[in-house]
Amino acid sequence: MATNPSSANDRHDAHSTTAQGSGWSTKRIAVTALFCAVAAICTLFLEFPILPGVTFLKYDPSAIVALVAGFAFGPATGAVVSTVSYLPHIATASGLYGMVMAIIATLSLVLPASIVYKRNTTFKGALVGMAVGAVVCLACCIAANLVITPLYMGAPTQTVIDMIVPALLPFNVLKIAINCAVTAFVYKPITKALGN
Repeated sequence: MATNPSSANDRHDAHSTTAQGSGWSTKRIAVTALFCAVAAICTLFLEFPILPGVTFLKYDPSAIVALVAGFAFGPATGAVVSTVSYLPHIATASGLYGMVMAIIATLSLVLPASIVYKRNTTFKGALVGMAVGAVVCLACCIAANLVITPLYMGAPTQTVIDMIVPALLPFNVLKIAINCAVTAFVYKPITKALGN
């Protein structure tokens, strides 16, 4: 009995990692786990201050990994990497506070960016997605600091408000700019290497 080549191809594509959002193939699960591991290593061992005089705010490149994952495999994968990779923070000095803040910051950048990119998988789509994600991320980071930081530090909300312009705003703008700029250069070669 002859098989229909097109239907065979359809079945193959349904399990392909190139069909973003279709299903979680073994390859997609394995690569997602790899992304999570790399992002976790970044957040645990590659943290460093990037704003002079504000050493308590530290940058790590894990959001770049999550952005690339979101562009390569879609928003769901980006969300998984953005969340799972920060779970080890619960055992660090920053504890639950650091974990929650990091997840909010990364998810608010990666989800909008990867949703936009999924609709327009071009370089322009990536740039527009990251621009949208940058705005959402900046707003979420400031809002999260206003709500969570007073609880964590035991300080009045006004103290956090006073930190917005001299510290929180420039730090988050610089962090987002680094993440988006590096991602713009590396996501295409990495997605091609992954066969997407």
